[in-house]
Amino acid sequence: MAEDLPGAALRIGLVGAGSWGAHVLRDLLTLGANVDVVARSSATRERAVAAGATGAHADPAALAGVDGIVVATPTAVHEATVAAALAHGVPVFCEKPLTADVEGARRLARSAPDSLFVMDKWRYHPGVLALAAIARSEELGPVVGLRTTRVGWGNPHDGDVDDVWVLAPHDLSIALEVLGTLPEPRAAVGWSDAGLSTMVALLGDRPWCTIDVGGTSVERRRRVELVADGGVAWLADGWDDHIGVARRGDIGTDRWERRDTPGELPLLAELRAFVGHLLGGPPPRSSAAEGVAVVEVIARLRTLAGLDRT
Repeated sequence: MAEDLPGAALRIGLVGAGSWGAHVLRDLLTLGANVDVVARSSATRERAVAAGATGAHADPAALAGVDGIVVATPTAVHEATVAAALAHGVPVFCEKPLTADVEGARRLARSAPDSLFVMDKWRYHPGVLALAAIARSEELGPVVGLRTTRVGWGNPHDGDVDDVWVLAPHDLSIALEVLGTLPEPRAAVGWSDAGLSTMVALLGDRPWCTIDVGGTSVERRRRVELVADGGVAWLADGWDDHIGVARRGDIGTDRWERRDTPGELPLLAELRAFVGHLLGGPPPRSSAAEGVAVVEVIARLRTLAGLDRT
């Protein structure tokens, strides 16, 4: 019954209900929320109502009186959209990255340090949380580093920011969750042309972090590896429901342990956290300050890689 769901008493605004926003709408409805959608196109508004939205509007002013707002628009318009959402005086949950502009991200964070949060879904992934637990406990010894891979072909957000802005926030949020901090950028190489880009970067010393992101690989890969003094633990793919753990003497053999990692899909889990916060619970992961830190690191890495040269 809807009244038994966590969000049944809430009215939540959703700005943006395109290909990704439609998934956000689905999960907010699953949580029992009453969702008012703001979208530019009449076709998108019609689809939102057909999917179960309480209402669909062209004007963000229609969100007056909501309990919270989720922003799922293109990154290029995040600053203006989030600023308008914050004007309603309610908590705002913005899809990553907060912006693709350092100063813009800082302005938003300064305006709402305690009520603006970033949707870093990989910080809710059961496999990533299992790797974070291994890192914290030092089950495999002190952490040496973290290696992430997120590559494929093409830019899924054509017409918006390039692949590095789309993909790198995921891996930096994983580093934040597993290592507890964002290591300092040290080196990066990359290439960009007409929205298609790729970058390989090194951050920190010990623990270090390497990220390989971009839309120039013919093979789609999503992989996270935690390297420690006494072994390695890994998430082989984003859809995997388990991680692998190998002690140092067993690496390269079939003597590795499969650990099941049951749990919700990350998008549903992070939206559940936001709904819980609106009902008086703790804030979601990825504060405004952490969102700014991610934007700052990406900007620095892009400079090191020469991605923004004109």
